[in-house]
Amino acid sequence: CLPRYSCYNLVMERVRIKSPAKLNLTLQITGSEGGYHMLDSVVTTIDIFDIVTVKRRSDRRVTISMRGLGSENIPRERNNAVRAAEFFVEEFSVCGADICIDKNIPIGAGLGGSSADAAGVLSALSALYDIPAEHAEEIADRVGSDTRYLMRGGFARLSGRGNIIEHISSPLKLNFLIIAPESGISTAECYKKYDELPDGPRFNSQNAQSALERGDCGALCGSFYNALYAPARQLNPDAERALFEALSFSPDGACMTGSGSAAFAVFENDTLCRWAMSRYSGSYRTFCAKTYRPRT
Repeated sequence: CLPRYSCYNLVMERVRIKSPAKLNLTLQITGSEGGYHMLDSVVTTIDIFDIVTVKRRSDRRVTISMRGLGSENIPRERNNAVRAAEFFVEEFSVCGADICIDKNIPIGAGLGGSSADAAGVLSALSALYDIPAEHAEEIADRVGSDTRYLMRGGFARLSGRGNIIEHISSPLKLNFLIIAPESGISTAECYKKYDELPDGPRFNSQNAQSALERGDCGALCGSFYNALYAPARQLNPDAERALFEALSFSPDGACMTGSGSAAFAVFENDTLCRWAMSRYSGSYRTFCAKTYRPRT
């Protein structure tokens, strides 16, 4: 089970990392190519984490144990963390791993939990087998559209299928109230419904990027937009209700993330954010979160 890389780590047996969730501050659909929707999206990682632990095996098998939020019921063949690990073992000719993931990122909410797990596995395996992370990033595009981005996180603008990443430097630190219904939305079904609906208004993610670079929170909040909101609320009324409840606190800005069903609201400071959460009387899960910028 020897890898092709001479920098094989003979000491480390286990790696444990935090893999963050993400929010889409904007999400445009710019067209389609090769059967995939092309997007233009400004995103950020937040301090809600799945905990990914990988342990070295002496053979090439990959095992996985999921804990929390009903993740125990995810079929192995649909688990992106497993796919990422199997791609890694095949690509770099290393031994396998026992993977354990403690889920804290809500499932089916548009917060990137599945991609976060795959990104966390690739990052952890890179450390475990001492393989440069940038080499593992090449595998990420085969797993999911947000996976490569989530291996680094921070503010970024994504285009193409989400695999073209422009990292954004910004002084802003944002406070979010996240309202996440228990019921999720299938991303595939949401894109399919989008294709059936009339074309909506066109927004430009460049405005959000410029506001981030200037540190202009007001302009950023004014540029929030999600092209998938119209199909999401038709597929699941909880998505519309969550955004309505987020807006009820008169935040600086609010929007749905990803293909839903979670919505987020931005507040000036953590105190206001926690005040809003304490006053929430609805039936959905709520979280206070901040922008999270991983160390390089």
